Amino acid sequence: MAPMQATFSFLAAENLACRRGDRLLFRKLSFRLEAGAACHVTGANGAGKTTLLRALAGLTTPYAGEVQRKGALDLVDERTGLDPDLPLGKALAFWAKIDLDSPMMFDAYCERLGLNNLLDVPMRYLSTGQKKRAALARMMIWGADIWLLDEPLSGLDTASQALVSELVREHCSYYGIALIASHQPLDVPGMTSFAIENFAPSDAEEEE
Repeated sequence: MAPMQATFSFLAAENLACRRGDRLLFRKLSFRLEAGAACHVTGANGAGKTTLLRALAGLTTPYAGEVQRKGALDLVDERTGLDPDLPLGKALAFWAKIDLDSPMMFDAYCERLGLNNLLDVPMRYLSTGQKKRAALARMMIWGADIWLLDEPLSGLDTASQALVSELVREHCSYYGIALIASHQPLDVPGMTSFAIENFAPSDAEEEE
C-alpha cells in the first residue's frame, strides 16, 4: 500500500445529532480523529451506527451539529460501489483506470484480498463475504485518506477478519484514518472506541 498523500488529514464531529424519521437516534456526539488514528464505534442494531457513518460521509444531513474533515473519504457498507452487472475484474478495473498508476498494484490488491480466482465471476453471483472483500479492494484502489467501515467483518471467515484488522493497522501507519462501526472487535493497537448508546437522547429529548 502506498503512503497517504495527505499526512494532516482529520475527521471531526461537533455536537452531532441525527434522526431516522421522527426518532432522534443520538445527540451531542463529538470527536476528532487525527491522521494515523482508528476508532471503533459499537452499539446495538438500530442504535444509529450506520446513520452516523452516512452523516460523516455527507450522504445524509445531520439534524444538528457539524462534520468537518480534511482528506478524501470513502465509505464501505452493504453496497460495494461496483457495477453488479459486470464481472468482478472489470468492475474493479473501472476504478483502477481512474485511480491507479500501476497495473501491478491492481494485481497486488486482488491477490491480497483473495480475489484472483473470482475476477471472471459477475458481481451479482458473489457471496456476502466475497462482495465485502471486493468492496475493500475498491477502497484500496481509490486510496482515500479516511476510511469509514460499516460492519466490515460481517460475512467474512476468520482469516479475512484478521486481514481487515491488518489493513486498518497498515492504513493508519501511513497516516490514514479509520472509523469502524462493528459488533465484532478488531485487532488494532491504540484504537479508541465509543458506544453510540452513550449519546442516546433522553425521553424528554425524543418527545421534542
